[in-house]
Amino acid sequence: MDLFLQAAIDEAEKGLATGGIPIGSVLVLDGKIIGRGHNQRVQHGSVIHHAEMNCLENAGRQKASVYARCVLYSTLSPCPMCSGAALLYKIPRIVIGENVTFQGPEAYVRSQGVNVEILNDPTCIQLMRDFIQARPELWNEDIGV
Repeated sequence: MDLFLQAAIDEAEKGLATGGIPIGSVLVLDGKIIGRGHNQRVQHGSVIHHAEMNCLENAGRQKASVYARCVLYSTLSPCPMCSGAALLYKIPRIVIGENVTFQGPEAYVRSQGVNVEILNDPTCIQLMRDFIQARPELWNEDIGV
């Protein structure tokens, strides 16, 4: 398994263990993780702390030249908000653990020149399926349903 996807899965599991939604993300620069995060909407009572947003926040302020060399990994297809952040900062590549349980605006992100790679990793799929079955109301809240 890809070590960076595994790091994102580890983040997702941290989120689940603390009562949140099991989605994780890492930001990678030149083969090194510079930011990690997981969905913390529940834990922080936040409207914006999806995994990717939390990851970018934890990476700290970076120059545009840094983002232009990064890869964003996420266990789940990024939603419109998180995809927009990646586009704003011109992150050129996004690696998605799975888009079976949820699909963000991948076609639009690709149309903006981003290389979007979808792995449909069984671990990522099962993690979300189990969570959605156990907590459908929390999942629906997270995706704005």
